[in-house]
Amino acid sequence: MRLRIQRRTELALRALRLLEADGATMTAAGLASPLDSSPQYLPQVLGPLVHAGWLVSEPGPTGGYRLTISLASVSILDLIELIEGPTIDGACVLRDQPCADDPCAVHVPWVAARQALLDELAAVPVSEEAESIGVV
Repeated sequence: MRLRIQRRTELALRALRLLEADGATMTAAGLASPLDSSPQYLPQVLGPLVHAGWLVSEPGPTGGYRLTISLASVSILDLIELIEGPTIDGACVLRDQPCADDPCAVHVPWVAARQALLDELAAVPVSEEAESIGVV
């Protein structure tokens, strides 16, 4: 069993912190260098944040990305689900089917453990977590 956050989510977290620290509009190239990424890849990572209204993407030579929300108002879980999709998909961890009708052997403890993890991630604002892991 492996619980892992995708690199895209980690890049999105770091980009949000950079934009918050800068306080202004940053180009994809300006973000890419400190993130150790490419300006061509960042729109794929930041697109969901723009679509959700967390960022504004301004086109043109003086454009770039600008933060539109307070990072204290969104949680790590919000970010994970925005970038990676829903954390609960209804699939059984042991079988390739839903557990609802015929619960598997680990259904009850798995559901409890998953909920505890989601509760923890939902309780941590992006701003707090970013500071505690030394981002930016």
